[in-house]
Amino acid sequence: MSTQPLPLEGVTVVAVEQAVAAPFATRQLADLGARVVKIERPDGGDFARGYDTAARGLASHFVWCNRGKESVAVDLKDGRGRELVHRLVAGADVFVQNLAQGAAARLGLDAAGLCAAHPRLIAVDISGYGPGGPYAHRRAYDMLVQCEAGLVSVTGTEERPVKSGIPAADIAAGMYAYAGVLAALVRRGTTGRGGPVEVSLLDALAEWMGHPLHHVMHGGTAPARTGLAHAVIAPYDAYPTADGGMVLLSVQNDREWRRLAEQVLGRPELADDPAFATNTARVAGRAATDAVVAAALAPLTAAEALVRLDAAGVACARLNTVADLAEHPQLGARDRWRSVDSPVGPLRSLLPPVTFPDGPEPRMDRIPALGQDTDAILEELGVPAHERVSLREAGVIA
Repeated sequence: MSTQPLPLEGVTVVAVEQAVAAPFATRQLADLGARVVKIERPDGGDFARGYDTAARGLASHFVWCNRGKESVAVDLKDGRGRELVHRLVAGADVFVQNLAQGAAARLGLDAAGLCAAHPRLIAVDISGYGPGGPYAHRRAYDMLVQCEAGLVSVTGTEERPVKSGIPAADIAAGMYAYAGVLAALVRRGTTGRGGPVEVSLLDALAEWMGHPLHHVMHGGTAPARTGLAHAVIAPYDAYPTADGGMVLLSVQNDREWRRLAEQVLGRPELADDPAFATNTARVAGRAATDAVVAAALAPLTAAEALVRLDAAGVACARLNTVADLAEHPQLGARDRWRSVDSPVGPLRSLLPPVTFPDGPEPRMDRIPALGQDTDAILEELGVPAHERVSLREAGVIA
């Protein structure tokens, strides 16, 4: 039986957000019990709603980042709409926005201005490159920031750099914004004051680039692009199996190489062969190392290879597809899947990574239709029905 509430129960968040970075941050807050009111444009809403129709007619990005929220459709270009949002913010604990640089300030929704007016408010500005500097007003889509941060330069093969297959810059910024809100809530609990929080996509992804960055800055060379291989460890790569699968294995030290040679490769003499006995030698002769491992795994199915590698204590994994992840036995065994309601019916979704064993499950409420909660929330603000009708007829709300 649950003994504690969700940690953010009673916290209200208002978000003027779009795409991934801010919606991903506020979804984490909603999962942990916060009430999140999402402000959207009446003419289409968050543009991520239109990215695709893969989730049974809904956009997969939107489904991923927006469960547990209430949608209010308000035209911020209209003074009446702005006034409604400012009234919502006045009663909130947290405000989050990731509008284009300068747009929030023009609307009176920048973090510094809001916090000056509401000392207990925590207000988060998420931007591409930060509020100042020569890049401040540049467009900052995820792929562009991956390039600016150097991530693309270390990802891919020797012949061709590639971007990450997920929006790494958006996710990084979203998670730092989420962490920033939690830290600011703790500080407010001791000081009684909120304050502004700033997060940029470039800053967030540059932090994630810490290992190659420090390597290069302090005398090393940039890591080589090696596909699935590791630049300084061998064997560390994916190898084909008889059933068309791929198995990745990683030998981290020479003791593990000995176990691999004796128990999987069937070549115990390689444990002491100077051409293979040390990681330095195996990296120098990577082609020969990979050939020996590939020859041993080629006759096996992926399942057989994993059993042998596990038995030998060698780190290994199957190279799964996204469809394989959706049916991953570990996620199923740990009961990580839940059903989330949406405008198209129930959709399968993963529990968030942070759970609290002594409390209730994370809150995974429905994915809202555009403007689904406009009337209910404006009624809470005391806006009478006839005024709501007038605002809707004027296109100020939807």
